[in-house]
Amino acid sequence: MSSRRRHDSYSDEEDGPSSARKRRRVSENVDIEDRLESLITRVGEKSTSSLESNLEGLASVLEADLQNYKTKILKILVECVAALPEKMAVYTTLVGLLNAKNYNCGGEFTELLVRHLKEALKTGEFDNALLIVRFLSDLVNCHVIVAGSLIAMFDNFIEVTLEDNIPQVRSDFYVYAVMASLPWVGKELQEKKEQEFGKLLMSIDNYISKRQKIHAPTLRVWTSDDPHPQEEYLDCLWSQIKNLRANKWAEKQITRPYLAFDGVLCEALQHTLPQIIPPSHNDEMSYPLPRVIFRMFDYTDVPEGPVLPGSHAIERYLIEEQLRRIIFKHAFDRKDCAASLLSYPMKNKVPLNYMIVEVMFGELFLLPRCPRLEIYYGSTFIELCKLQPGSMPQVLAQATELLFERIDSMNLSCIERLTNWFAYHLSNFQFRWSWDDWSSCLQMDPELPKPKFIKEVLIKCMRLSYHQRIVETCTEDFAPLIPEKPQSNFKYEKEGSGSLPGTMTAHQLIQAIKSKCTPEETMVILKDLPNPLKEDDETDPTYHPLRIDVFVSTLLHLGNKSFSHSFAAIAKFHNILKLLADTEEGQIWVLRTMFEVWRSHQQMMVVLVDKLLKTQIIEPSAVANWLFSSEMQPEFTKFYVWEIMHSTITKMSKHVDKLQKEVDDAKDKLDAYKRRINDGLEDDDDDDVPTESLIERMEERLDLAQNQQKRLFLIIFQRFIMVLSDHLANCESNGIDYSTPWYKWCIERLQQIFLLHHELVYRYISTLETLLFTSDIDFHILEIFQQFCALRS
Repeated sequence: MSSRRRHDSYSDEEDGPSSARKRRRVSENVDIEDRLESLITRVGEKSTSSLESNLEGLASVLEADLQNYKTKILKILVECVAALPEKMAVYTTLVGLLNAKNYNCGGEFTELLVRHLKEALKTGEFDNALLIVRFLSDLVNCHVIVAGSLIAMFDNFIEVTLEDNIPQVRSDFYVYAVMASLPWVGKELQEKKEQEFGKLLMSIDNYISKRQKIHAPTLRVWTSDDPHPQEEYLDCLWSQIKNLRANKWAEKQITRPYLAFDGVLCEALQHTLPQIIPPSHNDEMSYPLPRVIFRMFDYTDVPEGPVLPGSHAIERYLIEEQLRRIIFKHAFDRKDCAASLLSYPMKNKVPLNYMIVEVMFGELFLLPRCPRLEIYYGSTFIELCKLQPGSMPQVLAQATELLFERIDSMNLSCIERLTNWFAYHLSNFQFRWSWDDWSSCLQMDPELPKPKFIKEVLIKCMRLSYHQRIVETCTEDFAPLIPEKPQSNFKYEKEGSGSLPGTMTAHQLIQAIKSKCTPEETMVILKDLPNPLKEDDETDPTYHPLRIDVFVSTLLHLGNKSFSHSFAAIAKFHNILKLLADTEEGQIWVLRTMFEVWRSHQQMMVVLVDKLLKTQIIEPSAVANWLFSSEMQPEFTKFYVWEIMHSTITKMSKHVDKLQKEVDDAKDKLDAYKRRINDGLEDDDDDDVPTESLIERMEERLDLAQNQQKRLFLIIFQRFIMVLSDHLANCESNGIDYSTPWYKWCIERLQQIFLLHHELVYRYISTLETLLFTSDIDFHILEIFQQFCALRS
């Protein structure tokens, strides 16, 4: 068909000028390449014809076009391996049919795919590498690749486990790559290479039984295995593979369109894979982190309909893997994601809604951090409820009840994410919930997880609406858990404020600022305030708490109408704030004053701290020391405190990354300029080329920022060790149980800092081990550090 089109087009061009013929020929080639890409990428989608006839027809079309468009066809097919993994068996069948028709084409495709695999392993694109390994495995079923050569590749992967001085995450990845391919190719390998395959499985079993799992507790969503065991991912998959082997490698989930072409494919010549040796380990490589499989439902939770596959059934792994792929593919379109999830091909054979909800929550709760923005899961759940209003809301409500019931054994990071999701979900359903069902928690210690969760949910709901709405949503019984009405507290206007030092100055400031005074004029008003820290014949203290208190209180009071008003006030008097807070003690006093004004408005405090950091009025170390100060002890377990802490760490990290990029770009620009000069080329942009001295100054700024970042982590971990050690020592001396609600929140906050910022903390691991997490600190604290170290070891 395509050759006839080309012939017709070329015959029309013979009378035209040469240039016109060339342009038309290029245009024709582009049209044909676009058509080929469309045909290949859309095969396997819904059609009036059967999949088998579509594949047979497409294979014939591609064979006819191989002579002129082989490179393009092979490139498209290789791209489909990673881009469309849900149609893997469709493409392996297509490659099998092409190989049967054109042996050289099958060989070139295999070589190209192997090159992509080697490149993916070398550059750390591990997800793509997994998909390519699985595709190569399925090509054995299509008689494209010799089974023995696949076994040889698998053996090379397993040999990584014998390497010395490598992190366990490296060997974990290569073992997982083999195991994850076995559901597709296990039966074929068992039939054709039984002895070699048996040795391979024995090697995997030996590795699984010996590997360290010190990291597992820190990655668990639940600390308890009741009612569902929380298994480490390799252990779980290996149990599923062993069950599959016991069932003679028979599964009910994988679509295998190549079986319809067995007569054609079995007669094709096969290719031997070239030797594929994993690249050597280097310390810069970042391998996928281990994880613990999240389980929330079993068959008893599903009231009727199809039975939920058991946790060790290979079908459970295959369905969950496919659902995760759908979520990944549609990560930027919640509507398409929801529609694709509900259109899962074998939805009538499993309780799909339950499996979708479990997989979605599993991703939301994944530690160290969820793969996508938390809001993505919340918005996708809403789309799912819209598409299936008769069933999905009920399943989601059941899941919420189960999560709430088991919240006592839930990881703190996951409680926080559950809080954010639930508040967002309620905001989309008019904040309606059967709160009375949870009224039993009203008699509990408010620091226990259940009442704490409800209170934090209501605070988050208030951010998404307003205080009175939340009051009206809950019954009167829940009044103790309803947050305070957010409003500013300006002590210099309260009754009895006349006796406070600075009241007169505060009122003068109000009038001056309302009269649009200059920053310099405000400083004149403040200068006569006495410094309470100064005693007779002493040198000037490093900061002036009364000036800070009066000025910051007044400024925040005048800007209390909105975030924008507060930002404008900070921007106008930025220089005065910098002058008053020129030491860390002064910066901490600024934060204390802000807390005094906005104590009842958590969101305002979060936003203001962020603004003060962004404008460099305060330093990250001041924020950390303030949050651990005695004044903040009553707030220590509240979620907003840690929202501020994580935001501070992230902001510091972004600042360091920005400076690092500037230094790297400047060096690249200077090197490029030197090369051009050496080559005798003139350069008109000499003014844009950075000098050596400029780069040195940029590097000094970068070193300063990196030292600040290091100091920030040292402060945080040192203060954690101090407060936890004091608690444990006090409990031991008083003969009481150390495992209080406060201890649970605190120890898990330490764990959260390690996990959430693991890439940054890992840079300083030797310093932390030498200075802070030494053998003489309490084992409960040291254990958290050891689990973190094991995460990437």
